[in-house]
Amino acid sequence: MASSPHPYIANTDEDRRRMLDAVGVASSDELFADIPLEFRIGGLDLPSALSELELTREMADLAHKNVVAANGTASFLGAGAYRHFIPSTVAHVVSRGEYATAYTPYQPEISQGTLQTMFELQSLTCELTGMDVANAGMYDGASALAEACLMTCRITGRERIAVHSGVNPDWIEVVRTYAFGPGLAVDVVGDTGATDQHACLAVQQPAFLGGLEDVWSLGEAARAAGALYVAAVDPISLGMLTPPGGYGADIAVAEGQSLGWPVNYGGPYIGLFTCKSDYVRQMPGRIVGRTMDLDGRTGYVLTLQTREQHIRRERATSNICTSQQLVGLAATVYLATVGKHGLRTIAETCYHKARYAAAQIDALAGYSVDLSKPAFKEFVVGCPKPPAEINERLLERDIIGGLDVSHLVEAGMLVCVTEMNTREDIDRFCDALAEAGR
Repeated sequence: MASSPHPYIANTDEDRRRMLDAVGVASSDELFADIPLEFRIGGLDLPSALSELELTREMADLAHKNVVAANGTASFLGAGAYRHFIPSTVAHVVSRGEYATAYTPYQPEISQGTLQTMFELQSLTCELTGMDVANAGMYDGASALAEACLMTCRITGRERIAVHSGVNPDWIEVVRTYAFGPGLAVDVVGDTGATDQHACLAVQQPAFLGGLEDVWSLGEAARAAGALYVAAVDPISLGMLTPPGGYGADIAVAEGQSLGWPVNYGGPYIGLFTCKSDYVRQMPGRIVGRTMDLDGRTGYVLTLQTREQHIRRERATSNICTSQQLVGLAATVYLATVGKHGLRTIAETCYHKARYAAAQIDALAGYSVDLSKPAFKEFVVGCPKPPAEINERLLERDIIGGLDVSHLVEAGMLVCVTEMNTREDIDRFCDALAEAGR
């Protein structure tokens, strides 16, 4: 097909006329006549068109409104996206040209490097979580959890999903979105867990507000109801906490961003997905396997591809169609670099620094932290003023405060402490909180 002489110009009236003629309708209104009126958009309230020069200036003005963190800025913001140290080996390896591949490695004869890194990520993910089998990655942690819940419905034949109230509220909304299409019900439950109507009980460890759940009791409650047990975990925490395979999870998922990837404006990230071997045929995404060619040489291939682009649509387990392998490669290099002893050191450092910070903040006038609850690296601070107001004061001192969770806990701020926060950072944070709370 000849290229258009105007590649940046939308379809002309003549182009649209020819397309309508090709499908046998007289107008765009007739084309969309089957869509009920209540689902149609009456129009878009868009500003008038700008020239390229004007648009560039407007975008620059918007960019200048961003808060640019200087080298001395301390951050205590987490809530699902975390600032951890990234070894220099990660950037060195992921920037190599050998790993630049087109979309998805369908052709193993030209994608051995990428396929091998996917295989290594799967192996490391299984070792990290204590589970049997892992796929090559999902969009992110939230979509991985949603896919896990749908997977349990296929396995059990049940049409209700139980999600523990400790799960990230945004992740719960993603589960609801995924469940809407197939008509599945989503119930947010407490520690009583699932019922015999539920396909699964999904639990987050640590919980969204930072506390550690009794994952053993919740697992027993799920099994008693005949439901599968889904665990969403912080991969860094597995350096010191029992992995999901150790407390009987049937499926385990995680957000892999903390493994060697910057916060990066919210994405792209990678979802880690593992399960027991009994359920591998229902796993979404793709699995890379290691094999041997006719000459006895080791090779890597896409072994299992249960998505609609590869098999009959009615038998597909998912329509995921994007490879997050660049982020997956970063996670692979990160885990290989820090090793199991390094990961334990990182996890323990996060834990001890968070406990120190929590005790220091709890001693401040007007602030409170429930020190009786076990936590990993996040905890909720009760503030004497609205957290949004306190965060504004903190920014004036080059400190990014915690997440405002006042809609969940009265005057609550969710604070995160990682190995990146020095003792001086924490002490400066406490001084700033004291001043902002007066």
